[in-house]
Amino acid sequence: MDLLLDTHTLLWWLAGDLSLSTGARAAIGDDANAVFVSAASVWEITTKYRIGKLPEVAFVVAGLEGVIADQGFAGLPIGLRHAQSAGSLPGPHRDPFDRMLMAQAMAEDLVLVSNEQIFGAYGVRVLW
Repeated sequence: MDLLLDTHTLLWWLAGDLSLSTGARAAIGDDANAVFVSAASVWEITTKYRIGKLPEVAFVVAGLEGVIADQGFAGLPIGLRHAQSAGSLPGPHRDPFDRMLMAQAMAEDLVLVSNEQIFGAYGVRVLW
């Protein structure tokens, strides 16, 4: 199974946070699954750290690319197709980071690992 980690999922994984569900933890840790981290999540983490909303990520923010690689995860760049899809998604959900993750998950046929229930309403396959 090919997985795309939501931003909170990535952070909880890295911190060993028990908020991460047992199913999500097992899927991420399964070597048979490819795990992707969107450039949108890196952007979100660094932005929220910079403005003081995520002070607890200081332990990873400076070397996030290396931390992701050390976990065996692959980066997922934002492409033009992703951007157009994210901008075209219908509905009331306004968070640009979430919209990009949904667009990438659908375009790349990835299962989005997240506790956000709204993603399913957009037709995104979700694991939690």
